Amino acid sequence: MTAQQPTLPAPVTRAEVEAAGVRLGGRVRRTPTVGWEVPLDGGRFPVVLKLEQLQHTGSFKARGALNRLLAAPQLPELVVTASGGNHGLAVAHAARELGVPAEVYVPETAPPVKIAGIRQRGATVVLAGSSYAEAHAASGDRAAAPGALHVHAYDDRDVVAGQGTVARELAGQAPDLDTVLVATGGGGLIGGIAAHYAGSVRVVSVETHGTATMSAAMAAGHPVDVEVSGLASDALGARRVGGHGFATARATGVRAVLVDEDAVRAARHLLWQDLHVAAEPGGATALAALLSGAYLPAAGERVGVVVCGANADPADLGTGV
Repeated sequence: MTAQQPTLPAPVTRAEVEAAGVRLGGRVRRTPTVGWEVPLDGGRFPVVLKLEQLQHTGSFKARGALNRLLAAPQLPELVVTASGGNHGLAVAHAARELGVPAEVYVPETAPPVKIAGIRQRGATVVLAGSSYAEAHAASGDRAAAPGALHVHAYDDRDVVAGQGTVARELAGQAPDLDTVLVATGGGGLIGGIAAHYAGSVRVVSVETHGTATMSAAMAAGHPVDVEVSGLASDALGARRVGGHGFATARATGVRAVLVDEDAVRAARHLLWQDLHVAAEPGGATALAALLSGAYLPAAGERVGVVVCGANADPADLGTGV
């Protein structure tokens, strides 16, 4: 007897992304794009970079966190979340902007620079476990308190729709793109971008071998647990891709590719060397697909790359480490 596959939520829609864009108007930065030529096959290949690492808190996640709070029927008395770092920064920022206290549960392995940033934004940090999954489980009881609102890092419709406003902006800045490369962790960003483009632009999910949640889900036909490790695991280290992001990615024809850590290091170094763009490993992962050949564009293909985060110690940027 075949085991029944889990029921997936309905895909997030472009209308939800549009509503998020209206809701967020004036509360998030319209991050810039820059044209650049990537060294490829002995030549130079033109791309458009979406510099989302310049967003409030240094990553795209401020969009989803703010949209989640603003979409609630009323502001909560307390915001609770779990995070590997970037989402915690975003929730702390959103809560401070709206005058609500926040508690952020983070794994003990979270980078000190991210923990410090969460505290600087007025949120209480609770160290819990050695992985995002353990921190998330630990946040559950607190989130059940009267008046509290739990903001999931990626598996929430309002969070996914908020992240999709990256693509809503990019579509206006670079309307002729054929393909957009996006790093994937829990699936919130890829789901939101896929929802906005809805098959009109090819969307490619890029993961490291140590954070391959979308690739594993695509192979299985539904989200599954994966072992998480490696260079980008603090930002992309969800054990399982979210149902909302996966359902949207699958419905819109997203393709998933994998890159190794050397390619991520090279992408991060090149962004700094050529453009002085300071990206964290997760933020440089999408570009690594081009540098490594994991994604091979056709001649004349117009490619966009989302640089999605900058929350890392910049000390090694010039070394390519």
